[in-house]
Amino acid sequence: MAVFFSGSELLEIAVGIERNGMAFYQALADKTGNRDVKDIYNYLAGEEKKHLDIFQGMSDSLGQAKLTETYTDEYMLYLKSLVDSTVFSCVTEAHQQACQVFNESEALDIGIQAEKDSILFYTELQNLVKERDRKVVLNILDEEKKHLRQLSELKAEL
Repeated sequence: MAVFFSGSELLEIAVGIERNGMAFYQALADKTGNRDVKDIYNYLAGEEKKHLDIFQGMSDSLGQAKLTETYTDEYMLYLKSLVDSTVFSCVTEAHQQACQVFNESEALDIGIQAEKDSILFYTELQNLVKERDRKVVLNILDEEKKHLRQLSELKAEL
């Protein structure tokens, strides 16, 4: 059975990824007693909020337009698996996962995996949005890579 996403559906997925990441980082910021770590989590939550706003704006301008290109069933199933395997499936799960974290190292591992998942999804998304929106997705992709580096460096410091 074929799985098809419209451009607006893909952007809605991106909005969800950012919303869930924002909730996770904010919950971690609220939970930690380490001021330096709290600052990083607050920064990352703010970055996710900026990305969420960008994708919402792209989605609003895109409307319900369908993708013009045809993708194979195999590729669409691949995209569906990317979506289904994201670290957080909803805001509630992001909060729960943050509350169940035992230490900073574990929290950083989850954040690192979330950033990797985002990078993989956005790498594919850049090929599915309108030409004018690709640069925006590339910029967000660069920021997600920066976040991955920041989290990895923080983990190395612990």
